[in-house]
Amino acid sequence: MTSSQSAAPATLDASRALAAALPLERQVELLTGATMWRLIALPELGARSVTFSDGPVGVRGIGEREGETSILFPTPSAMAAAWDPELARTIGQGFAQEAREHGVDVVLAPQVNLQRTPVGGRHFECFSEDPLLTSVIGSAVVEGLQQEGVAACMKHFIANDSETERTSYTSVVDERVLREVYLAPFEAAVQAGLWSLMAAYNGVDDGAESATMTEHRHLTVDVLKGDLGFDGVVVSDWEATRRAAQAARGGLDLVMPGPGGPWAEGLLAAVHEGLVSPAEIEDKVARVLLLAARVGAFGSDPAATPEHRDLRVLVRDVAARSTVALRAVRGHAPWERPAPRSIALVGSNAQRPHVLGGGSSTVHPAHVVTPLEGLAARWPDARIVVERGGDTRAFAPRLDLDGRSNGLHVTWFDARGDVLGRERVVEHDGWLREIPDGAVEAELACTVALAEPGAHQLSVGTVGVHSTRIDGAVASASDVSVGVDCILDSSANNPDCPAVEVAIEAPREVAILSRHEVVDAAGYGRFVRAELRHALPRRSDDEEIADAVRAAAAADLAVVVVGTNEESESEGWDRITLALPGRQDELVERVLEEAPDAVIVVNAGAPVLLPWLERARTVLWAWFPGQEAGHALADVLAGEVEPEGRLPWTLPARDSDVPVPHAIPQDGVVAYTDGLDVGYRAWERSGAVPAGPFGHGLGWTDWSHRVHAGPRIGPDGAVELDVEVTNTGERRGREVVQVYVEGPEDGPERPVRWLGGFAAVSADAGEAATATVRLAARVFEVWDVQRQAWILPEGEYRLRVGRSVRDIRADAVVRLGASETTRRSL
Repeated sequence: MTSSQSAAPATLDASRALAAALPLERQVELLTGATMWRLIALPELGARSVTFSDGPVGVRGIGEREGETSILFPTPSAMAAAWDPELARTIGQGFAQEAREHGVDVVLAPQVNLQRTPVGGRHFECFSEDPLLTSVIGSAVVEGLQQEGVAACMKHFIANDSETERTSYTSVVDERVLREVYLAPFEAAVQAGLWSLMAAYNGVDDGAESATMTEHRHLTVDVLKGDLGFDGVVVSDWEATRRAAQAARGGLDLVMPGPGGPWAEGLLAAVHEGLVSPAEIEDKVARVLLLAARVGAFGSDPAATPEHRDLRVLVRDVAARSTVALRAVRGHAPWERPAPRSIALVGSNAQRPHVLGGGSSTVHPAHVVTPLEGLAARWPDARIVVERGGDTRAFAPRLDLDGRSNGLHVTWFDARGDVLGRERVVEHDGWLREIPDGAVEAELACTVALAEPGAHQLSVGTVGVHSTRIDGAVASASDVSVGVDCILDSSANNPDCPAVEVAIEAPREVAILSRHEVVDAAGYGRFVRAELRHALPRRSDDEEIADAVRAAAAADLAVVVVGTNEESESEGWDRITLALPGRQDELVERVLEEAPDAVIVVNAGAPVLLPWLERARTVLWAWFPGQEAGHALADVLAGEVEPEGRLPWTLPARDSDVPVPHAIPQDGVVAYTDGLDVGYRAWERSGAVPAGPFGHGLGWTDWSHRVHAGPRIGPDGAVELDVEVTNTGERRGREVVQVYVEGPEDGPERPVRWLGGFAAVSADAGEAATATVRLAARVFEVWDVQRQAWILPEGEYRLRVGRSVRDIRADAVVRLGASETTRRSL
């Protein structure tokens, strides 16, 4: 180890001494990224560049390797549905392994904002609507990552629970609600040793200060770094920083991406003008240096080398185990008989499963195992019929340039309209990113060979200023320029432009000519977005549904896969409906009429309405299951893996019952009027009956519960409760014992019931096991705004033991502040 490498700081104080030795100009330079994903290297200290990458469902990489692929994990809600912190820790370790293989030091994960409303655009990317479950699973992912020497960057700090106007709205949150609910996962992660977190785009008014989160001094400096003792780096969300001095004083430590931005342009001047103190700059640099040391950037080797695992096996296991059995025929899996001779695989998502939520969650797996591939591998001798049963997407598939044209011809123009150059593109993914210097427009031309008689749908999905002609007719046009906003609202990822119908009787060629303004998306670079789309002539939805029903009725095993897709559920926008897209509900109803044993699989990240739920005998919620989707589904259907999942959120039965029905700011404000009653807590307050209560999940067996002795109070104020569970079914299973708390009748207002703790045990049929559930002291405490402290209201607390918040099997009572405890089994 060289002398410079030995200078790597181990603590924030040591890092401050190292930072103080750097000139002020160099200090300021280090606080803005060098590129989209890299920080500036420090050769004078022997420190290489630190790299970042998106990572809620895998580690995408930094885009420096052509054709780079990544392991795609199940969505975070699926991770939480396992209710298994050890599994979450293993997932974090898997992320670390992927990070090292991609040359990444900091993974922008986990996402611990709460699922306040089911229509929230990034609902799928969060763990749960409950602060405790989110805290436990989120902190475990952090621990798994960081014990392998890779930094977690937890996001988004804070009250970032809507996508509509997400860069401009202000969340108005009561201080007590903020402390007890929305801050809880961040506090737990800081206690677990979190190395970095991300400041959100939105603003927050907590009663003490109203500011955007890149400038919120009270929450960042006073609360996060002061009260909670966070010694890591607060990094901006990408392109979120707006002002230099205000963000510096507000506690932000690092502006991303770079180069350029408000700090590169104005921070040094702000220091010279006395608007920002040199000590504040030094503290920020110290935190960045400490982060570099923690991830091993001061040496040639990482701080830790992860144990190598076959991550495909882990992804398959997580996807199968996290599956939630909403409805089940007790005692056996859907197919444990001899192998089926025929299988009907029905549904748009059976053909094209939705395996990730888009936006920051996008990674590029080498291969996604489809349901067809998974079932064919499980039952190789079965005849499998696949029927879509109706189209659920508004947009046509991407045009196959190689198979239907002689390529895409691109002409580049400068600001005067002169031609800068021409090129021919054979493989086009809808993006042109290598923009010639001086180019401000591009003209795209191709000729499409249409061979099949009937109505073809052709379109060019784009954003910004453009004009598109298809087969001589104007298909779409706009004179509205866009910038980085089209990235932040995901319109560039899923561009919406009308299609032109071209009906043919005999084969002929159709010309597409489309002219586009080059989009300058600030730190995201310059690009042209033009996705050429083509839908072939097809049967009507009526015909497809009829064919699907016939196939299901004739098969030994019928599997219907319904769900959302990239058009309905993604980062960048909030949903306007909980209904399944297209005619999927009708498809299920008609299949169940002819094949009542059909297995219904829901492939969605966030809640959707299932009006046919009570009619079906087996309904499995399969999430966005990641790249091993098909194998995981087959494992569950065959009974090899029990669907151990429990809902980490509430599944509504009706739109009208949803406590927070929309995520739309009102005059720029998102008011958290639900207070402490986030998610299922509001359902407990209203008494409305959901389709699936929080914590619900049946698995393939059943259980009885009994509390043997009164709760025990430890010296740290934690309460422990032993619950004996007996497997009363016919096969081995895993039970998640959930303990909910009901507070004293007097004292401060509390939720009707809230999750206090949980533990899981496994047992064979007829076997009993004891789960010890620990309820931390904080579970019983409330934040006293006047005292600025946590207090414990004295009195009797009822501990409700169940399989979900609505399926209570036993209870106990503990008196806090006195020695008396009682118990009662139901």
